[in-house]
Amino acid sequence: MEETKKQTILDKVWDFFTSVTLAVVLFALIAGTSMVGTILEQNAEPEKNINILVKIFRIGHETAHSVYSILEKLGFMDMYSSWWFTTLLFLFAANLIICSIDRLPRILKLIKEPVKPLTDEQFNNIGKKGLLLKGKPEKVKDSVGAVVKRSGFNFSETKEARGYQLHSEKGNYTRLGIFVAHFSILLILIGAIIGIFFGFKGYVEVPEGESRTFAFKRTAPLTSTEETDMQPILKTLQKTEGNASETAKHMGIDEKILRKKMNRYGILPLGFSIRCDDFSVEFYGRSNMPKDYKSWLTVIKGGKSVPGFERQKIEVNDPLIYDGITFYQSNYGLVPGAQGLFLLKLTSKTGVSETKQLHLGDRFVIPETGMEATLADFSPALSFKPGGTPFTSDKQMTNPAVLIEFSGIGQTKYSGWIMKRYPETWTLPDGSTIEPMDIWGVELTGLQVRKDPGVWLVYFGCISMSIGLFIAFFMSHKKLWVKLVEEKNNTRVIFALTANKNRPGFERKIDKMIALLGRPDTKPVVTGKSGGGKR
Repeated sequence: MEETKKQTILDKVWDFFTSVTLAVVLFALIAGTSMVGTILEQNAEPEKNINILVKIFRIGHETAHSVYSILEKLGFMDMYSSWWFTTLLFLFAANLIICSIDRLPRILKLIKEPVKPLTDEQFNNIGKKGLLLKGKPEKVKDSVGAVVKRSGFNFSETKEARGYQLHSEKGNYTRLGIFVAHFSILLILIGAIIGIFFGFKGYVEVPEGESRTFAFKRTAPLTSTEETDMQPILKTLQKTEGNASETAKHMGIDEKILRKKMNRYGILPLGFSIRCDDFSVEFYGRSNMPKDYKSWLTVIKGGKSVPGFERQKIEVNDPLIYDGITFYQSNYGLVPGAQGLFLLKLTSKTGVSETKQLHLGDRFVIPETGMEATLADFSPALSFKPGGTPFTSDKQMTNPAVLIEFSGIGQTKYSGWIMKRYPETWTLPDGSTIEPMDIWGVELTGLQVRKDPGVWLVYFGCISMSIGLFIAFFMSHKKLWVKLVEEKNNTRVIFALTANKNRPGFERKIDKMIALLGRPDTKPVVTGKSGGGKR
């Protein structure tokens, strides 16, 4: 009681942060909230997460709206940037640091303390194994030392009244494995905090043939006035390749004011241009389920494409990284009202072919036939009603098709839909073919944009944690003593050992040493306890 009264506030704070209970509670809170942050899509449209809540809890839409509202106020929709999650990380980091500082001196003392010879009483307490060898200790000592060295132990030797004692230790620094793991957790936490405060995560849509110098992050809904105010900023950023300082000069406003506005509007300037040169999507067979979609991107800086970053192909799980910013293939869509450029391969029945680049309404001639044709219409997802009437069934490019109107000799006219994914529609009545090779400029690629300057620290922390945990769980600090005691013309060899973990494995190693030392006429004997004892 007197000791408790004498404790200062600093002592109480120190004891609080050295508590293992605190570590468990903080870890549970971080893990639990992270599970919520993983299930709910961060910085997503409200409707997405409301639907997730409906499915998980099997509740009505109105109740899900109320739950969503509570979670949003608590910061779960942008959890990893919230003040309370950052506070949990700081508390956990403080707990690890103070726990390590509190325990490290004792461990270092244990590591640095050299192994000393044991007394007879200590030998009895630790537990020992032994065998009887012919010859006096002076003769036996070299062979015993050779076996000990062969097992990986460099030993010191002490002369005793009735013989010798060899003492050795191995793996004393393995006791620091848990501190390496602690340090790794700190690296991961620091990397995560750097990412939260100095990185960003956004989204941008880039139509084929166009470029963007900015991305968007999720913000609160903008007013119509703010929407109007945002447009000149975007136009100027486009001209300056996403350079905020240059944009402020061009617009004649203070850079701090501009950055405040951009933060409010959710604008993330890139500092360079990213151009979509092409986009392609593949489907499973003739279904409308996408198998793979990819974009070809070019990075532009100073008005020129950056060498090594021209027409770089990206797809899901294979991003483009430039200047610390990563572009992930996220989704795709159609550019509203886009006309596009149609690449058609025209082949006559004799095999003569040519490729045409056409716009809607353009006329062309099928090679060697004199047959004229007009590119009359386009559908991104052509389907037919039961009566045969064509219609567009989707807003995605699931079944792109072009309507060709033909006219030939004698003014005979006919038309037909040619579908890119259905080769049987390419052949004309006279044997010629029209193959839609590409329809360019009507699709856009959706890119997740992420900058995380702390990610390499996180990677390094994960690697060092693996090393630290391996040391902590699979390596041990082992101490070995071998006592050589003269008995008439023989020598009793006695082994004693300690290990801070995996003692049974160490004992098996001692058994191998005894087996190597044994002779046909000297049966190994066990003296005292073979397990347990002090460590």
